[in-house]
Amino acid sequence: MKLIDLNADMGEGAEFDDELIKIISSASIACGAHGGDENLMRKTIKNAKKNNVICGAHPGFFDKENFGRKRLFLPKNILQRQIRDQLEIIKSIADEENYEIKYVKLHGALANMCSEDEDLSLLVFTQIANFDENLAILALDKSAQITAAKKLNLKIIKEAYCDRRYDKNGLLLDRSRKNAVINNIDEAASQAVRIAKRGEIVSHDNIILKTDAQSICLHSDNPNSLLMARQINKALKKEKIKIISPLHS
Repeated sequence: MKLIDLNADMGEGAEFDDELIKIISSASIACGAHGGDENLMRKTIKNAKKNNVICGAHPGFFDKENFGRKRLFLPKNILQRQIRDQLEIIKSIADEENYEIKYVKLHGALANMCSEDEDLSLLVFTQIANFDENLAILALDKSAQITAAKKLNLKIIKEAYCDRRYDKNGLLLDRSRKNAVINNIDEAASQAVRIAKRGEIVSHDNIILKTDAQSICLHSDNPNSLLMARQINKALKKEKIKIISPLHS
């Protein structure tokens, strides 16, 4: 039986978190910078523990106004401090709830910038490794994030997206593009199955991209996220593909 992780960005204040967490296998939890707060972090961690879902930290730029999706060019020491502050707060809450944070997935503009820039990834991932070298990195497959994480000998979970379209280089199509986000439930499910079953993604200009993704991401702020998750779950089961995190013990 084939295995695939289904992760969702959680704790950002989206409408369907309580239901989504019953379907997914990994929850990437906002750390209060781009979205969420300590109460949402705690609630999400509790729900993850209850549903045997793996927890990860989901840090981004301190920019709630733009939901962390605006590119910022910060001094290195400030960016490193922002990352560490977010990891410290979510770990302290997880420790209080006796549940482990097992991975880190960068959010929004920071993730996109790191996917393009290996040096920036190395800067961010070095800070993560210094905080806890056992944290895995969940990142876009075949991006500069993967290259940087390998150089630092960090555990890697390669990721692909079911609700986003790709450019010909295997990067996510910029959200400023009209068709960057997939809102159609059947299309998202079809893309998820193709990733899990065939290791393929079709770019927006019809180029077939190969992927070794171990995890499929679904954005919780997509208005159709819950319906998508249910359809993806149904479609993967039909193909005898089991939803489970590679970090599941």
